[in-house]
Amino acid sequence: MNRNLFQNIGLFSARTAGFVFLVILLFVQCRKDEEVVVSMGTPIVLSSSNSELVLSQKDYDKNVFSLNWTRGTNHGTGSSIAYSLVIDKTGNNFAQGKVFDLGKGVFEKTFSAGKLNELLLGEWNIEPGTSTEFEAKVKADVIKSGVDDGVSEVVRFKITPYEPVSSVLYLVGSATPNGWDISNATELTPSATQQGVFSYQGPLSKGSFKFAVSRDGCWCQNFYTKNSDDDSKMVFNRGGSGDDIQWQVAEGGNFKLLVNLLDLSISLERLAGPIYTSLYIIGDASPSGWNIADPKAFTQSAADPFVFTYEAVLTPGDFKISTFKGNWCDSDWINPSQPDQVLTATDFIITEGCNGPDNKWKVTADTQGRYKITVNLYKNTIKIEKVMLYLIGDGGPNGWNINAPTPMTLKDGVYVFEGELGADNPTGEFKFSKFKGDWCDGDWIIAAGPDQDIRNTSYKIRHGCDGDDFKWKLKDGDAGTYRITIDLEKEIISIVKK
Repeated sequence: MNRNLFQNIGLFSARTAGFVFLVILLFVQCRKDEEVVVSMGTPIVLSSSNSELVLSQKDYDKNVFSLNWTRGTNHGTGSSIAYSLVIDKTGNNFAQGKVFDLGKGVFEKTFSAGKLNELLLGEWNIEPGTSTEFEAKVKADVIKSGVDDGVSEVVRFKITPYEPVSSVLYLVGSATPNGWDISNATELTPSATQQGVFSYQGPLSKGSFKFAVSRDGCWCQNFYTKNSDDDSKMVFNRGGSGDDIQWQVAEGGNFKLLVNLLDLSISLERLAGPIYTSLYIIGDASPSGWNIADPKAFTQSAADPFVFTYEAVLTPGDFKISTFKGNWCDSDWINPSQPDQVLTATDFIITEGCNGPDNKWKVTADTQGRYKITVNLYKNTIKIEKVMLYLIGDGGPNGWNINAPTPMTLKDGVYVFEGELGADNPTGEFKFSKFKGDWCDGDWIIAAGPDQDIRNTSYKIRHGCDGDDFKWKLKDGDAGTYRITIDLEKEIISIVKK
C-alpha cells in the first residue's frame, strides 16, 4: 500500500481526534455552567403549579406555589444562559414587576406561604382576603453578546393573601398579674417552632382576662376575646368591636395557658403548687441591703405552699422581693405596681429579669419598724403589717381580753413593757401575742414549759391554736412592777422586777 496513503490517514485521524477532544473539552467546560443547548428556536415554556391559590398562615413554612420553565436556547453558540423571573399584577404591563435574578441552570422558583404572603402584602399592597390576578414571564439572557435573548409567554394566576396574626400577645384583666394596666400587660411567650402559638405559665387570680396585641393605652386596639359558645375558642375582636366576652378565673392559682391564634383555640390548665419555691427581700430598707448574692429568705408555709412570710425590722429606704439570688437579671421580681409604693398597698406585679418597671416599696422615718410581710401567690396579694406585741393573761393589766391586750412599745428594735404584774391576781399567768382579735388569728410567744417561772425566759413560738399553750406563772411574792423586753431579732426575753 502507498506510504502517502497511510500518512494521510494518520494525519486525518490525528486531526479528527483533536477535533473530538476540543468538542469534549468545550462540552465539559460548558457543563460547569449549563448544558450546551443546540436547539435553534425552541421557545421557553413557563407554567405555574396553581391557577388559583388561597394562602394560609398554617402553611407558613411550606412550599405552596412554584413557577417552572423549559430551557432557553443559545442558538447553537455554546454560550451559557442566565434566567430571570418577573411577576406583577395583571394590567401593570410589568411596570411594577418584582424581578428574581436566578442565574444559570435554574428552571424553577418556589415560594413558601409565608414568603409569598409577605411579597403580596408588601410589594403590591394587596388587601388580605382579596383574590388578585398576577402574571409572570421568564427571560433567558444569553451571556454571549450579540445573541438574541429569549422570553416566555405570559402565565397568569390568582392568589389570595391572608392577614398575619400578631407576633406578640399580652394578658390583660383583673385575673392577670398586672390587672387592667395595659401599659404593663403581661407578655406571653411565642413558640419557637409554630407560627401564632403563645404560652404563659404563672399566677392568675380570681377575675377575668382577655388578650391584647399591644401595650397601647387605646382600648380600640385589636383583642382576642372568648367565644360565647365555647370556652376553648377565641374570637378576633378587631378594633375593640364586637362582644367583649372574657375568660373567668373562679379561683386563683398557678396556671398554664396555651394560645393558638391560627385556629383561634386556647387551653387553660391549673397547675399544682406555686410558680416560685423561694422568695427573698432585697433593698436598703431591709436586713439584706442590696446584696443579691445572699438576701434574706421568706419562709414558705408548710400548710399552704402558696404563702410566704418574712419578718424583720425595716428602716428608712426601699425594698422589693426577688424569686432568686445570684445575678440581678436571672429571674422574676415581685414589685409594687407603683414607684415608692406605700406599705399599705395590697397588690403587686411580677417583672421578668431587668425588663420591667423597677418599682419598690418605700419605708420612711415615720413608717419604719418591725413588719411581717405575707405574700400569697395563689391570691396574688401582699400584706405588709407592722408587728405589735401584746401581753395577755390574768397576771397582766388587761387580763384575758384578746380584743384589747396590753400593748408593748417598740424602742430601737426591742419591744418593752413597763408596768404591774399580779396586781389583780398575784399568782396569775401571762404570755405574749402578735395580734389581737380572735384567739387563733396569729402567732404567740409562749413559755417553753407549763407554769414556767418568770425568771426562766426560755420561750417558743406557737402558730394560731396549734400545739402547746404554755404560760409564765407568778408565784407568791412575785407581784410588782416589772420591765419586760423582747428582742425578736436576737431571740432574747428579759423579765426584770424594778
